[in-house]
Amino acid sequence: MANKKKMTMGLIVGNRGFFPGHLAESGRQEMLDVFCKAGIDAVTLDPTQSRYGAVETYEEAKRCAELFRANGERIDGVIVTLPNFGDERAIADTLRMSRLQVPVLVQATPDTPSKMSVEHRRDSFCGKMSVCNNLKQYGIAYSLTAKHTVSPQSEDFSKDLEWFAAVCRVVNGLHGLRLGCIGARPAAFQTVRFSEKLLESQGISVETLDLSEILARIDKRKSDENPVKDKLAEIKKYVATGEVPEAALTKMAKLAVVIDEWMTTSDLTISAIQCWTAIEEQLGVVPCTVMSMMSNELRSSACEVDICGALSMHALRLASETPSALLDWNNNYGNDPNKAVCFHCSNLPKHFFRDVKMDYQAIIAGTVGKENTFGTCVGQVKSGPMTFARFSTNDQAGRMRGYVGSGAFTDDPLQTFGGAGVVEIPRMQDLLHYICENGFEHHVAANLSTVAGSVYEATTRYFGWDVYRHGE
Repeated sequence: MANKKKMTMGLIVGNRGFFPGHLAESGRQEMLDVFCKAGIDAVTLDPTQSRYGAVETYEEAKRCAELFRANGERIDGVIVTLPNFGDERAIADTLRMSRLQVPVLVQATPDTPSKMSVEHRRDSFCGKMSVCNNLKQYGIAYSLTAKHTVSPQSEDFSKDLEWFAAVCRVVNGLHGLRLGCIGARPAAFQTVRFSEKLLESQGISVETLDLSEILARIDKRKSDENPVKDKLAEIKKYVATGEVPEAALTKMAKLAVVIDEWMTTSDLTISAIQCWTAIEEQLGVVPCTVMSMMSNELRSSACEVDICGALSMHALRLASETPSALLDWNNNYGNDPNKAVCFHCSNLPKHFFRDVKMDYQAIIAGTVGKENTFGTCVGQVKSGPMTFARFSTNDQAGRMRGYVGSGAFTDDPLQTFGGAGVVEIPRMQDLLHYICENGFEHHVAANLSTVAGSVYEATTRYFGWDVYRHGE
């Protein structure tokens, strides 16, 4: 998997002149120390550029905004810290003039009951309300810490910072996203219809390529080409291939090389690929392992040309920085109302499995022949926390919609083929009613993490999507 992204935050230190200035000075340094401990770079005024390196006057606001604009390409989010009451106008002006389109977190440092004299009084509790009031007036979206006031050095703020960093990754990762759409939607899967125009209105573009073009490019590749040989070796290292024919593995290698080249040339981040049953009939393999490898490398890839499924996978992957999978809400698990079987046949990333091997696609082997269906990743999903999400284009309302929540994969026994796991989700029957009542797809993205809160915040507050958070 790729290395985790190094985060950079813009830092605005609030100050108001008739409150103790030393609090702004120490508060700035305290926050910088917290950033350093968390491995986060900071862009902020220093004490030579403004009083205490804080923002109070309009001139200081202009100076800070200019600094932010100059570093705009690397700033992932902005944290407003209030070590004292702060000047709400200067903070709002800074954000407006910076023209940054990134998430904003407002933090206020608590007072100490034994230090409420003029020399030590903060009043950040009150100042935070004034800052938020002005941000709302200015039309600037912002996020809040879990507690109204929180010490930067506390464990509570450490969790806030981790949550906010994930929010920033989702927001920035979805802005300007380019998805690859390979092939036409399978005729039997009307459930994966979507609106390119609605996605485009959110800054998300879809680049299409007909499956015939992929097949034609594969036909031109030679088995002894270095890129094909290298990819073949990569596939064999990635998953146990057992008795899978060498000819089938070579076809997968060619498919992977062609897709990689197209995505690189077209500057695409994630993809959705046609299956069922064109690739099997025309190429003689399933694309599952190729897609599994891409998802495992954090380049989410969804089957059945489920573009919104790939988008859902990507949102979770951005938040957690770990691979996502696309699954079916597929079966009940006995009589337990809070458990279900999530399944695909499968292209799950290796990251999801206890053990995995390559095999043939049992569902369609009877239709196209076993020899044309090698390439699935078979195994049971390992136990642990999971976050699930589904986003869609609501064409009737002209808006994006979705749902997100948390649960866990269990160790419950399961005898089946493909890639599958038993999930346990509190109040699952309520969730299933919600999915059916609102006509959501049977596909759901899953991630082995607990990032529902960050994904919900990013999609609702900064994109304005209609999203239901299950369990809240």
